Amino acid sequence: MNKKILIPLVAVIIALLGGMAYLLMNLQQQRQANEDMQELARLDKQEMENEYERLTLQYSEMKTKINNDSIIAQLTEEQMKSQKLLEELKQTKANDAREITRLKKELATVRAVLRDYVMQIDSLNRQNEQLRAENTQVRQELAQSQNQAAALSTEKASLSEKVAIAAQLDATNIQLLALKKNNKPVKKIKDCKTMQASFTISRNVTAANGTRTVYVRIQNPGGNTLSGGGTFSYENRNLEYTMKKNIEYTGEEMSLTLYWTVSQMLEAGDYRVSIFVDGNMIGSRTFSYN
Repeated sequence: MNKKILIPLVAVIIALLGGMAYLLMNLQQQRQANEDMQELARLDKQEMENEYERLTLQYSEMKTKINNDSIIAQLTEEQMKSQKLLEELKQTKANDAREITRLKKELATVRAVLRDYVMQIDSLNRQNEQLRAENTQVRQELAQSQNQAAALSTEKASLSEKVAIAAQLDATNIQLLALKKNNKPVKKIKDCKTMQASFTISRNVTAANGTRTVYVRIQNPGGNTLSGGGTFSYENRNLEYTMKKNIEYTGEEMSLTLYWTVSQMLEAGDYRVSIFVDGNMIGSRTFSYN
């Protein structure tokens, strides 16, 4: 073969071989890079799953550190949301970039909400500690004021807000009797014709003297109020009462008995008696009847 043709041909073959080697090497590098990216995505997804699980556990721990039913309900709702997102994440493929991005944003939101609750609960705990300290201080100051009658009016002005807690009345010795027509106790609640509620309002020298309306609320096993035909205001809402009575409170202990005539057959179970005065529930007790 003519050298003039052979030499260029060899050069072309060498160039082609070199190009193929380069392409193969580049393809291998891309394959390795793709595998590395998939591994990173898998690890990122696993870390997200771990964090969702940590957040869910934190919600459980937080619920054990607070006695506020409203906040516990909110924490439970957020915990369920976090668990739902975790399940969605577990079912999502690591290479589903759009879904992973969405769940990552949701994770940031869950994390932010959790931080807000941590701050809120911490604030509530500090307030509770402060209220307990203030309550102790109030009781101490009230004890001193009883021995210092001359300075009582001046001290009341400075302690008015704190005294409000101590001034609330208290009902003790709460009893509920189910009576027959002959006013004897029934053996079966279905035979009841009259409900008799009796209790004692404790002595309280801090409370102001004057006319009070005492409301008695009896709830049947279904939670419904044995109605007396009226309502009263309690915590920005109106509640039905079973019985009411106006009294003249002098600060001294006094005993009360109220009666309610049964208008329909009563069912067996637990009956809850609650007593309200001045917009406050001053006592409550549950009684069981067959």
